[in-house]
Amino acid sequence: MAKKIRAAVIGVGIGKYHIEGYQSHPLAEVVAVCDVREDALHDTASKYRIPNAFTDYRKMLKTPGIDAVSVCVPNKLHMPITVDCLKAGLHVLCEKPLARTAAEGQKMVEAAKAAKRLLMVQFNNRFRPESQLLKQYVDEGLLGDIYFARCGWIRRNGIPGWGSWFTNKEMAGGGPLIDLAVHMLDLTMWLMGNPEPVVVLASAYQKFGHKMECLGPWGTPNPKGVYDVEDMAVAMIKFANGATIALEASWASRCKREWVYSTLMGDKAGASLERVFEVDGVDDTAVDTLEVYLQRFGQPVNEQLIFPADPAMGRLTAVRHFVDCILTGKQPICPGTDGLRIMKILDAAYKSAKTGNAVRIA
Repeated sequence: MAKKIRAAVIGVGIGKYHIEGYQSHPLAEVVAVCDVREDALHDTASKYRIPNAFTDYRKMLKTPGIDAVSVCVPNKLHMPITVDCLKAGLHVLCEKPLARTAAEGQKMVEAAKAAKRLLMVQFNNRFRPESQLLKQYVDEGLLGDIYFARCGWIRRNGIPGWGSWFTNKEMAGGGPLIDLAVHMLDLTMWLMGNPEPVVVLASAYQKFGHKMECLGPWGTPNPKGVYDVEDMAVAMIKFANGATIALEASWASRCKREWVYSTLMGDKAGASLERVFEVDGVDDTAVDTLEVYLQRFGQPVNEQLIFPADPAMGRLTAVRHFVDCILTGKQPICPGTDGLRIMKILDAAYKSAKTGNAVRIA
């Protein structure tokens, strides 16, 4: 029998999906968990029967026999913790976004290369079954040349944890652009074959958060905290191969309902992935669809597949893929370099929104 991968998880918020992902793999186990919040830490360790619990990740890294770590902490901490874990000889699965900036992401990628360890970004939407199926269609040439795409994640009332790290630019790096758009931008670029971005034109808006309107159920609010990030951002991204993506993301906007989507337009066919919520943010009211738009015998034909909504949105499958990559020595389908490419786009988008000018990506 192959050895089991002994994993640790730093951060028990979104980290619960990582724990469940490891524990659902027959050749993985979670041997340690870490969080600065002692109540949440010990509740999690007890619930999932994890033998070791730490409030200091540096002490956790001294635990013998750990092979891999999931980093599930505020964005500001992604780079320093990931680099420390890589230097300790561990493989790292880092929650999205890779970091706050491309400069931080570059340090993480370089540390992984120097340590000869895997660095995977938790771009879980690639692992949803409808995403995997559409990727097969694209790779088989069904859509032809994909020259344009629209993608986004729109919420009506969804500002997370007002005053917490989510709404603090120093801690998070930004608002919905770096929190939500990163998901659908990565998914769409992956479906398109990860073209090389060359220029970005963007706008960002703050219309509701500073008034404490449109709050969502996520995160832990802090009335004494700050809100200095955008509510909504939009961007146009041009690529070296001539393709273009129109991107939008909001935590708060006067829209009909929450909407998560990626629409591709090719010269042979088009396709769209959508998750539509009947109740804002309530997963068991969501419907996931894949539609393909074809031309047959001179007439437009639409084909639709409906998938059961997965509340985890592919997160558990992504963790199992990470374990498989460690066991086989294969590179993950979403390596740190893919996360770095996204960070370069986000850096350019925030700069464009601030200056009002298009920004070229070096």
